[in-house]
Amino acid sequence: MDNEIIMLDGLNLKPETVRKVAVEGLPVRIDEAAKERIRASRACVEKAIRDGKRIYGINTGFGALSNVVIDASQIEQLQENLIRSHCTGVGPPFSEEEVRAMMVLRANFFARGNSGVRPELVEKLVELLNRRVHPVVPQKGSVGASGDLAPLAHLASVLVGEGEAFYEGTRMPGHEALKRAGITPIRLKAKEGLAMINGTQAMTAVGVLGLLKAEKLVKVADIVGAATLDALRGTLTAFDPDIQAVRPHPGQMEVSRNFHRLMEGSEITLSHRDCPRIQDAYSLRCIPQVHGAVRDVLRYARNVLTIEINAATDNPLVFPEKDKVESGGNFHGEPVAFALDFMGIAMSELGGISERRIEKLLNPVFSDLPPFLTDKGGLHSGLMMIQVSAASLASENKILASPASVDSIPTSSDKEDHVSMGTIAARKVHEIIENVEHILAMEILASTQGLTFLEPLKPGKGIQAATQVIREVVPPITSDRRYHEDIRAIRGLIESGKLLRTVEEACGKLD
Repeated sequence: MDNEIIMLDGLNLKPETVRKVAVEGLPVRIDEAAKERIRASRACVEKAIRDGKRIYGINTGFGALSNVVIDASQIEQLQENLIRSHCTGVGPPFSEEEVRAMMVLRANFFARGNSGVRPELVEKLVELLNRRVHPVVPQKGSVGASGDLAPLAHLASVLVGEGEAFYEGTRMPGHEALKRAGITPIRLKAKEGLAMINGTQAMTAVGVLGLLKAEKLVKVADIVGAATLDALRGTLTAFDPDIQAVRPHPGQMEVSRNFHRLMEGSEITLSHRDCPRIQDAYSLRCIPQVHGAVRDVLRYARNVLTIEINAATDNPLVFPEKDKVESGGNFHGEPVAFALDFMGIAMSELGGISERRIEKLLNPVFSDLPPFLTDKGGLHSGLMMIQVSAASLASENKILASPASVDSIPTSSDKEDHVSMGTIAARKVHEIIENVEHILAMEILASTQGLTFLEPLKPGKGIQAATQVIREVVPPITSDRRYHEDIRAIRGLIESGKLLRTVEEACGKLD
């Protein structure tokens, strides 16, 4: 809806809603009840200051310098210094979509009312988001505890008129972006600098957007796998519901149902019903077990990320109903790091089994198809090199899938002696997912070409729909050409969702 506004209350944000703001650009507003919680939280902080309580990050230094007491006259300077000193990120910036996701997650956290910031700060962050001022946030420099300090410091710096930002597609100094957008910089008060940078919003933002992509990609993988199964004259026996029922993992049963929908009405399947082949290779026969296990990992990751996007990950935390401000460790990214590492491992496997199916399509030892899917072998190489490229991506994913969260390195004079590396996990899973998109594009390029050699027999109705939409951008291969253009075009169909939508229109919604 053009008039839709996303209300943030700190409690009910969903991954899909994050995407609406981050990708579709929907505006946000803070819920009225949330504003009351924010005010109560701020009042609690101000009372603690008046009472002369010594509270970490409000009237003390940070990290290993937390034993240094800060004079009341220097509290605001403390917050500004914190933001400046923590802007240490390097490397290419996160995308505008990823930065928008960080911003909406930060605003939603403030809406919980456990951070002690002023309502003015929250509204300023919302204003930045709604007027599409996107801070330049370097990707590298976070160890994932005390949260995403460096990335979030770069985000926060624009609020005070420093740093850099993108506005209307142009990169410029932060103060200039604010001026062009008609936004006045804010002066940070006690606790507010620390509140802006403590938390897991960088890793979680990238992870949420990756999760939503991955959840669609597993459905695409079923479409692609089914096209290959038909092209190789594979059997649906291994997809029998009774087989899945005695090992009832949810994902496994979903994949089995999808394959029966996709391959319904396949003339190819009927043509070899009585052939002597008993079992297919594992990359075909075990698709329910592998694709299904990937789905179950994504379910786990969704649960973790949904909790995290509505969690309070600041330090210290404010509990106005109990009139207390307490230090803790909710900024530690371990839950998110584990989930994203697991997601990376699972998505790497999705690409790995796809690469093996490409090999089966190109190798006449495993199929009745021409070598490399060309009937002019020798003069023409056919799709020989797509398996090489797929193998390269699959092997790269194996390296990227090595868990970031098993590593830790002490920081801040060993005060912060165990960290999560969750932001590295998030960046890695983003790359893995992109590689898998390309591998699946390569596989369905091969499988649809393989199906041309089986004509006039028709594949299942879901595969027919997939072939039809692919043929809109990639014609059948009659001679060698620059296949990277075909791969790019098919990946575009995957990324835009058109391939999935077209298939679901033909055979119904996939699980």
